[in-house]
Amino acid sequence: MLDTLRVISTPEGVELTLRLAGPVSRCLAWLIDVLIRTAIFLAFATVLGSLDRFGAGLAAVLWFLLEWLYPVMFEMLRRGATPGKASMKLRAVMDDGTPITWGASLTRNILRVIDFMPLMYLAGFMSMLISGRFQRLGDLAAGTVVVYSSELAYPNTLPDAPVRTPPVRLLPEEQRAIIDFAQRLPGWTDERADELAAIAEPLIENKPTASPSMQLVGLARFLLGQR
Repeated sequence: MLDTLRVISTPEGVELTLRLAGPVSRCLAWLIDVLIRTAIFLAFATVLGSLDRFGAGLAAVLWFLLEWLYPVMFEMLRRGATPGKASMKLRAVMDDGTPITWGASLTRNILRVIDFMPLMYLAGFMSMLISGRFQRLGDLAAGTVVVYSSELAYPNTLPDAPVRTPPVRLLPEEQRAIIDFAQRLPGWTDERADELAAIAEPLIENKPTASPSMQLVGLARFLLGQR
C-alpha cells in the first residue's frame, strides 16, 4: 500500500518520520524550476543573440548548465531544495533521512533523461506509483526520496526539574546538545532517556532521587536562564 509516512530508526534509538512527497507536488515543483530556468535562459539569450555564432555557442553552454547543473548545485547548497522544491516545501534526501550527497544528486538528475521516456516523464511517473515511496527511476538508482521539508518543532517549555548549575564549563555546542535533549525528552521513554543521558557522565551525579535525564533537564533550564 502507498503510504506518505516513513519511519526510520536511528542507531541512537530515535525514530524519524519522513513525509514523502507525491507526484502532484513534485510535478508542481518541477514546473516552477522549468519556468525559472527558461526565464534565465531567455534573459541571457536576448543578449547573446547579438553575438551571432559565438553567442549561439554560449547559449548552448548556458542551456546545458541550467538543465544539468542547476538542480545539482541547488540540492547540494540549499539542503536538497531547488527553488521549485523550496516553494513547495520539498527537499531531496537520502532514503535513510540523511542529507543528499553529491554522487546521489548527480545520479538522480542525470537519470532524468530516462524518467522522461517515452514522453513527458511517463516512466518516472509510473515508477513513483509502483515504488510505494514515490521514487522515480533516478531516485531508485541514487537511493534518494523527496520529502516535505518541515523543521522539527520542539516545545518551548521544558519538563519540570530542579535547576542545576553545570559542574564544568560547557562549550556552545555542548550547551546546545543539552537543550536539544531536554526539548526532545517527551518523545522518549524514561528508560531510553536515562540511557542517553548517561552518556554525559561527567555532568551526572549519583543521586537516587534524581534520574540522569532529569539532571540534564535541570542543566538545560539553567542554560536557558530559568531559575
